[in-house]
Amino acid sequence: MENKFLIIDGSSLFFRAFYALPLLKTKKGIYTNAIYGFVMMLENSIEKIKPDHVVVCFDMKGKTFRSDIYKDYKGTRQKTPNELEQQFPLVREILKHMNIKILESPVYEADDIAGTLAKEASEENFEVFLLTGDKDYFQLVDENTNVLLTRKGITEMDIISVESIKEDYGIKPSEFIELKALMGDASDNIPGVKGVGEKTGLKLIREFHTIENLYDNLDKVSGKKLVENLENDKMLAFMSKKLGTIVRNVPIEEDLSDFKKVDYDYENLSKMYREFEFNSMIARLPEEYQKEVVEKISEDNFKYSEISEIGDILKDKNSFAFKFITDGKIYEGVEPIYLAIKPEGEEVSFIKYEDLDLGILREIFEDEKIEKLGYNLKEDIIILFDKDIELKSYTHDAEIAEYILNSTQSDYDINKLVVSYFNNGYKDEEELLGKGAKKKNYSDLDKDELFKYFSFMLNAVYKLEEVQIPKIKDEEMYSLYTEVELPLVEVLASMEYIGINTDKKVLDEIGEKIDERLEVLEKDIYEEADEEFNINSPKQLGVILFEKMDFPVIKKTKTGYSTSADVLEKLKGQGKIIDDVLDYRKFSKLKSTYIDGLKEVINEKTNRIHSRFVQTVTATGRISSTDPNLQNIPIKTEEGRLIRKAFLATEGYTLVDADYSQIELRVLAALSDDREMLHAFENDLDIHRKTASEVFKVDYDEVTNLQRSEAKAVNFGIVYGISDYGLSQNLNIPRKAAKEYIDNYLNHFLGIKNYMTEEVEKGKKQGYVETILHRRRYIPELKAKNFNIRSFGERVALNTPIQGSAADIIKIAMVKVYNELKKRNMKSKLIIQIHDELVVDAAEDEISEVKEIMKDLMENAVDLNVELSVDMNTGKNLYESK
Repeated sequence: MENKFLIIDGSSLFFRAFYALPLLKTKKGIYTNAIYGFVMMLENSIEKIKPDHVVVCFDMKGKTFRSDIYKDYKGTRQKTPNELEQQFPLVREILKHMNIKILESPVYEADDIAGTLAKEASEENFEVFLLTGDKDYFQLVDENTNVLLTRKGITEMDIISVESIKEDYGIKPSEFIELKALMGDASDNIPGVKGVGEKTGLKLIREFHTIENLYDNLDKVSGKKLVENLENDKMLAFMSKKLGTIVRNVPIEEDLSDFKKVDYDYENLSKMYREFEFNSMIARLPEEYQKEVVEKISEDNFKYSEISEIGDILKDKNSFAFKFITDGKIYEGVEPIYLAIKPEGEEVSFIKYEDLDLGILREIFEDEKIEKLGYNLKEDIIILFDKDIELKSYTHDAEIAEYILNSTQSDYDINKLVVSYFNNGYKDEEELLGKGAKKKNYSDLDKDELFKYFSFMLNAVYKLEEVQIPKIKDEEMYSLYTEVELPLVEVLASMEYIGINTDKKVLDEIGEKIDERLEVLEKDIYEEADEEFNINSPKQLGVILFEKMDFPVIKKTKTGYSTSADVLEKLKGQGKIIDDVLDYRKFSKLKSTYIDGLKEVINEKTNRIHSRFVQTVTATGRISSTDPNLQNIPIKTEEGRLIRKAFLATEGYTLVDADYSQIELRVLAALSDDREMLHAFENDLDIHRKTASEVFKVDYDEVTNLQRSEAKAVNFGIVYGISDYGLSQNLNIPRKAAKEYIDNYLNHFLGIKNYMTEEVEKGKKQGYVETILHRRRYIPELKAKNFNIRSFGERVALNTPIQGSAADIIKIAMVKVYNELKKRNMKSKLIIQIHDELVVDAAEDEISEVKEIMKDLMENAVDLNVELSVDMNTGKNLYESK
């Protein structure tokens, strides 16, 4: 046929793309995975079909005529994720620049519009292709109409024709309406007939063809239970047929000629692709619109050789990139396999680790005249620490640089960075090694495959430096990068390598006490329930609480009653079993997560826990801790605090703990220049008591403990951008009272009120907010039309400068304290960072000096219009020193 018409089920494809692809974000924080997948499927289908006419049909928000037939139609669908909702207007803009028309209706669904167009085009002798991920479209197939069905994510498409339907299902396309009447559709909440799935439904339709004929001949259906279900659900079957039938007479104003495919608006389309970082899409555009694509990394550059010694290859070189190739941690006794090294402008050389001359290695890595570059340098520095080698003059880490530029990215895999900048890559680490139980080690790889991957990595490091550094400078973050984040890499490497002395016996003793407490709680719960059951089973617990014991039902789930923490908290005080279950869960978590979990990660070789400190996880700049997460060791309960007794000073040493006092509130006072709050800090007033006196309009000396506690929640609520609803939930007070608290707060602290308004406006205007060190966070949510999304953006705009600046300060302090201890050649070492708290394992003869260093450098880390204050404590374990 001369004319081909591609009709696209936009909503189906958009949702498929969102859930099929990882949550992609641009450097400015714009979510793009649904847009990318949608455009990819659209372009692939256009290449495959080469249509003359194209249209995209979307569902509109709200109810359609099917909701009048059945009020619960699509009633089980979950709320659209914010990350997906943000992408709808953007994909429409792309379609506008593609000159592809969009059709939608407030009464009919995309299926109905597509079905109507397909019928009209088929009658006009077009060859019609319906691009969708929805099998409902099979009913539209005829001699002129095929379905282009997406499968396996977004990459593959099957052409579904009359013949293939007959071959695969043994029924005619139109009989899919009858099949749906019997099967129903869980995704749309179409009920169908109980107990009828695809196998049974197909068997019935092959025999009877329509449900009308089926019900006229129920006496010919075998199976007593099936007949009973068909009889009971007859009305549902006929209603489901109505719901499942695609309407094919939707009033459409446009003529078919209005959908004729024309050239794209390449100028604007290329701009959008660049904004969304769709480099592979840019490569599909005509050559003149690709001019801004950065030079690609070619596999021709992956040249390498294996050598026996490295002395000569760095002669007269100003810089080199390097990477130790290892299958584990050196402090766990795992030695690296190779050192890969790439001098500037040269190929990559590989030398077996066992062949390295440590004297030459030290000479090279400690040479301050030679710049060193890498990727995830912390791991390499740890290996050098083990050989008592200091890495000097390291000037670029591609992972850290990208984190500075895009702190909201979820994955900094070297290949993903290369793809985002250069439009092509090589392999992700997961693609190279696999994942799960079948994941390989580097030592399992073929040598050529191994060398090629690391040659790619080190070539990429140099290429990435060329584009990352100018961007960092353009965004005024070069000082943040060179003076804080890069030096911090060595600090975190040292903390991880040293670890913290941990006493397994203490954990065993605490574990035994918790087990005894759990036994008592379990016995009490069984007595109160008057039967034994699985306390850890939400379903069994729900039956006991809400059916047997008749507690008021707070929330239900698809599988029964909700017994989540927030539900049980609302029932607290209404029965002893509620309090006991809450305690049982608390102690169970302490035992499994902290006691058993910590024992598992004690290094048998060093008797220390070597937590991994990571600086590329949080969007605010906070350092995270993992394996184990030391940031999460509980401090709010006495039982949780006892766990800190297991973390000991080294023998002959004492732990010195320095904790910033209310750093985020001090940062808020400084950023807002609020005179009232600044005055409170200048006069060393209790800031929460001061706040309570203003919020509750009572004298400072008359503030009760409860009022102070609630004011504290308001203070930190302001820092974290909490709403009146959030505050009401935290304090368990009416929303109206929470709003009054916040209003009273802002009406008194006018500097903070003005700051909050100005910061949100600045974020909207610039597209980002920043910390005191110019760390940026892009917030596209601020421009969202959806109220909830926009409100989230406003909260982020308010709390990022505060939390991020506090993170900047603690990082500066860490770098300064570490460097000063090193400069003075002291035995004392910085070993832990927990939120706003630094811990030094101090030699007994250095304790006073360590305290002076920490107090001075932490309190003077930055110059603000408010004084920073540090609380100091010492002890033989973390419990004593806190």
